[in-house]
Amino acid sequence: MIKYILKQNKNKKSSAFGKYYAYPVVEETMDLAALAKHMEQHNSGFSEAMCLGVLKSMVKCIKEQILAGKNVKIDDLAIFSCGIKNREGSAKEEDFSAANNIANVKLRARATGDLRNSSLTLDATVRRASMVVSSLAAGGAQSGNTHAGGSTAGGSTAGGNAGGSTGGSTGGSSSNDDGKEF
Repeated sequence: MIKYILKQNKNKKSSAFGKYYAYPVVEETMDLAALAKHMEQHNSGFSEAMCLGVLKSMVKCIKEQILAGKNVKIDDLAIFSCGIKNREGSAKEEDFSAANNIANVKLRARATGDLRNSSLTLDATVRRASMVVSSLAAGGAQSGNTHAGGSTAGGSTAGGNAGGSTGGSTGGSSSNDDGKEF
């Protein structure tokens, strides 16, 4: 179940000014150890320690391959690759230097297979959070469950933009200028 809160677009220059949009509430961030324990509980046949060791090795190897200029595809998860954030371009090719024109290198991840946006939308159910204990915002009254594809699951329609895009990209910003997605 993905819980969400509503936020109003406060950008007066935006065509979406004043409109409300759904943003997911993250209740917990699992680290590799917690994921390994979860994997063990799914009767994987491997101990928590073995799962953790494989996951840590995978992360290390993905970084190694990305720094070698390769993309790494993990089926039904993502294609991991390297991105470059430029400071500004140079007027002439011969004036370009990495030190002056490249701000940093970043990790990019594009969802594949079962984690593509279209698959997640079909499988997800969303519900407005009744209470959020953080600096994000306070949610309103709980309004039932709504399947992300638009159908209702065990309650009234949850309101907001349940069928809209609320996904983002790894390392990306939390909202665009229109406030329509994050």
